[in-house]
Amino acid sequence: MATEVKEQKKYMKKSEILTFGIGLFGVALLTGWMPDYTTTFFADFAFKGTGIDPAQLANIVPMVFGVAGFVGAICELVIGILVDRTKTRLGKVKPWVGFGAIPLAIISLLVFVAPSTKSLTIASVWMFIIYALYTAVSCAVESPSNCFGALCSPNPEERGDAISIASFLRSVGQSGGQVVIIVVGAVMKALMGSQQFKNAEGQGLDLIVSTAICALGMIIFVMIFFANNKERVPYTSEKVSLAESIKLVFTNKNLLMVSLTKVAGFGRGVYGTVSLYIAIYLLGSKGLKLALMLPMGIGTAVGMLIVKKVLKKFSTKQTFIIFCIYGASSLAILFIVSKVVGFNSTLVVPFLILNFFCGLQHGNTNVTPNIMIADCVDEMEYKTGKRQEGLAYAGYGLFSKIASAFTKYLGPFLVYTWSGYAISKDPNIAYATQTDDTLSKFLAIYTIIPAIFVLLQAVPIFFYDMVGEKKERITAALAEKRASQMQETESDDSADADVAE
Repeated sequence: MATEVKEQKKYMKKSEILTFGIGLFGVALLTGWMPDYTTTFFADFAFKGTGIDPAQLANIVPMVFGVAGFVGAICELVIGILVDRTKTRLGKVKPWVGFGAIPLAIISLLVFVAPSTKSLTIASVWMFIIYALYTAVSCAVESPSNCFGALCSPNPEERGDAISIASFLRSVGQSGGQVVIIVVGAVMKALMGSQQFKNAEGQGLDLIVSTAICALGMIIFVMIFFANNKERVPYTSEKVSLAESIKLVFTNKNLLMVSLTKVAGFGRGVYGTVSLYIAIYLLGSKGLKLALMLPMGIGTAVGMLIVKKVLKKFSTKQTFIIFCIYGASSLAILFIVSKVVGFNSTLVVPFLILNFFCGLQHGNTNVTPNIMIADCVDEMEYKTGKRQEGLAYAGYGLFSKIASAFTKYLGPFLVYTWSGYAISKDPNIAYATQTDDTLSKFLAIYTIIPAIFVLLQAVPIFFYDMVGEKKERITAALAEKRASQMQETESDDSADADVAE
């Protein structure tokens, strides 16, 4: 009975749950929109009017993002090890998030400051270096911030609720940057006039201003999290070697299965690369990407609420598989409707409505894996006595970054090479007119290709078993262990007090 009471104890203040989410909102406010807009900045704006061949540049952009993805994969593993070795009075995660915010803001701004050069070689080297550097620094903040969910409370139910709410706010933050772009564009147009703004947009100046605003917002929101939240799950003091870390990542079956969902489903993310161009050529402006993604974002938010309800009745394993089947079906329906209606203004309303239903699936991928990983941390502590949140999330992050590397190469390749995309050569015109065949391929990149990978990502979860009786047994054992440790600590303190007297 005592164990049961211990499991149900609430540890977090309501304000902490909120500020945990605010912290993730702040990080996503900057990192959530950077990849897609960096892609268009590099391909469409950074070296426009310099004489560099746009076709050659377009062929290099996918490689830039592919290499940066693998840099991120390595950084995830290294940072995970360093997080587990971090022992401070603030905890093991908070220092990384709090002290990494300003460097992340600075490097994000530098991404949108291209060198003035006519050399394709110099331009290419700069893109490789600056985006790899951004990827490394963003890993040093994002990965630890995701770890905090496993440290905020030893109560699995409270922890799950906190992760769900924080994941929702992170999703909102990913759309927040797009709101900033719309507002910045509107203000610049009002101050400069339509023609001058058109020229400025043709050089990507609106992206630079938007990045500065999002970077400042990120710092403010992360500091709110930093000041109000604390880690409550104790960490072990053993030093972890690199060999042990790699062995743990690749030999824990359940953590491996959750991580493999990212690799198996890497192509589901290519819709993000093309979504900007769907907005441009269907809605008429890159700033209206928010209008395109808002229904999906709302769907994602609603999906998170639905996932929370579904998890009350089904296991994390069942929930993940159910939503994968639904997600692939919704994307396939969007593709069929788009082909029937045609890529024109008539498609806008049904496209946006169906985007909402496609967004529901993201509620699953934003919430369920994080809960699964936290459960895997419990399983590892139960088996080894070591609690290694940084390593567990780094293991997931390692696979996530490897998958991201493939996605970041595949997405730009599909958009700039496979689709036949034409880059504007006029410095005062942001985007060129595209052929019907290109627009048709854009639809495939946005819908049917991701649908295939959404189904593939469910395959590893069939082998995941940290559910049901096993999960309940491990949770109870850990609660009993911590209660025993607390009693021993209290006894030792009492003995020390008697000696002192």
